[in-house]
Amino acid sequence: MHSPVKTDFVGGFAKGLKVIEAFNSAEARLSITDVATITGFDRATSRRCLLTLCTLGFAKYDGKYFSLTAKILRLGYSYLSSASLPVIIQPFLDKLSAKLGQSSSSSILDMTEIVYIARASQVKIMSVNLTAGSRLPAWCSSMGRVLLAGLPEDEHKRILDASHIEPRTIKTCTDRKALEKKIETVAENGFCLMDQELEIGLCSIAVPIKTASGKVVAALNIGAPAVENCLQEMTTHYLPELRKTAHDISALIPVR
Repeated sequence: MHSPVKTDFVGGFAKGLKVIEAFNSAEARLSITDVATITGFDRATSRRCLLTLCTLGFAKYDGKYFSLTAKILRLGYSYLSSASLPVIIQPFLDKLSAKLGQSSSSSILDMTEIVYIARASQVKIMSVNLTAGSRLPAWCSSMGRVLLAGLPEDEHKRILDASHIEPRTIKTCTDRKALEKKIETVAENGFCLMDQELEIGLCSIAVPIKTASGKVVAALNIGAPAVENCLQEMTTHYLPELRKTAHDISALIPVR
């Protein structure tokens, strides 16, 4: 679709979406002032957007703070239910996870973050509860580095420029040159192996899911507890299964 001309752009709708995006796991309850600060809107605009969301049932107000309601999930579900990729991938994740006895996930890239589009969980090994729609920084997640490696060099560098790079654990790589080298290595090897950079106790390995033309459209990973020889186990046992699953998924992706 062509870019909308000025008369096609609905400013009020865009502002409402920006207000919704102001809420996240760290900012689940916001005042009008909070929303105005985060969005850059004035208080009157922020108030109107918030009250509209409340009227439509997408938010609630306790007299001081606003918070989103479960109805907001309909917006994400509309994408997940209409997009063929999550539907294609989920059965493969279920089978892979059951076979390996570890949790498996798939994600896509959204600016500086990855967004989970499908997941099959075996045991909870992360402090956060990951489900479809969950987000993680691309630069310090195995799937994120796979997705960045699938981009042209100048594009993945722009994403790194826009990323908030700070240590997540004592093992997190935060050196910019080292990160770029790791992404280059992922592109060369066709997989990413990470040892507790995102969270202590978690090792993960990820591979790309490609179209017939070779374009990376998603990533697939296995996460497992960090134990002795965990990295060796991942490359010798999990990687072949991951690659086979990614290949099987790729064969079903519609040609566009």
